[in-house]
Amino acid sequence: MTDFDLATYENTQPNINIDGVIYFIPNQSCLWRANTLHDKEPDTLNWIANFDRNDILIDIGANVGMYSLRAAVKHGLKVYAFEPESQNYAVLCKNIMINDAADKILAYCMAVSDESFSSSNIYFDKLNLSSLTAGGSCHSFGNDIDFNLKPKKSLFRQGCMSISLDHFMEVSEIRHTDQNIHIKIDVDGIEHKVVASALHTIQLDRVRSLLIELNTNLGEHNKIIDVMEGLDFKTTIHPDAIRKEGPFQGIGNHIFIRK
Repeated sequence: MTDFDLATYENTQPNINIDGVIYFIPNQSCLWRANTLHDKEPDTLNWIANFDRNDILIDIGANVGMYSLRAAVKHGLKVYAFEPESQNYAVLCKNIMINDAADKILAYCMAVSDESFSSSNIYFDKLNLSSLTAGGSCHSFGNDIDFNLKPKKSLFRQGCMSISLDHFMEVSEIRHTDQNIHIKIDVDGIEHKVVASALHTIQLDRVRSLLIELNTNLGEHNKIIDVMEGLDFKTTIHPDAIRKEGPFQGIGNHIFIRK
């Protein structure tokens, strides 16, 4: 390490400013997320832009906070962000700090799933990682499966715990508020379990919309559409939201708006 200046490295804080929101860029994965923010999911950006400033966003699968930060810093929302993967969570917290947004975003290093319907309300298991890289994705809580719910072999396993969204609503500060709520669910495969953990919450009139990334190749995911429409939500899909080719073919955001 004779030619390595650790102090200079520690003082290097690469970041990028997008529309007034600062994102920490420790690696190529995070840089890619920043550079593709406007192109990757324009439906998500438009969805968030239509919220009232007094609304709440619950971001389940927040990754490094690309949308949590935008909702809080650019649009003034209160955000509750869930991201269980250790590297993503560290950068998420860094992003909150450098934007001076701790009063707007509260981040939890936890998964959300229906496994927490145990007597303790908190469920302990493993988070199976596809990579140990900030900005990475395609991790799975509990079973070692891919986004098609097929068995896979992960690179690394991290201890993790989950909570149901219904229980979170019962015990967190959010229960004392009366603001409208919007929920984003993007967890690379177990979206149906997150929805199952939130059925009481979703029925609250103050829950006005949900954005859920669904894999239309899976019966478990297609049933979510029936569940949401049965709970008096209208389904909307951006014309370009569902991927037409590549490894994620058939996967895309569905937005559910309370009628």
